[in-house]
Amino acid sequence: MSGTHSAAMNSLILVCLLFSAAVATPQEAAPPVAIISQESTVNHDGSFSSSYESADGTKVQQSGQLKTLAEGEDGESIQGSYSYVAPDGNTYSINYLADENGFVPQGDHIPVAPPIPEAIARSLEYNAAHPEEETQ
Repeated sequence: MSGTHSAAMNSLILVCLLFSAAVATPQEAAPPVAIISQESTVNHDGSFSSSYESADGTKVQQSGQLKTLAEGEDGESIQGSYSYVAPDGNTYSINYLADENGFVPQGDHIPVAPPIPEAIARSLEYNAAHPEEETQ
């Protein structure tokens, strides 16, 4: 190897060693958060409820039950809520339902899509009423 290639190779090795040392350096971990209260119940019919509150202001509660879906299969419906204190100091709360329709959260801070413009809504209604006119 020429001196230029050797110097470049040595520099690359040095950079790799420094990067691996930086990655391997232990990061300061956040201290554990104490759980103030916790409850959990699981019933024989598959229904359940659980909740907890932690010292940092986080609160979580949920309950669920088995249900029969339209396809005749068993599924689960879960409803719950959680709240937490964000780094900006505000407390954010979410209520949710999770079932065959997916996870549906609601909260004052969650953006809401604007309403569908009237002309598009009429077009969608027309298309739904006239499926035979759809092209492929």
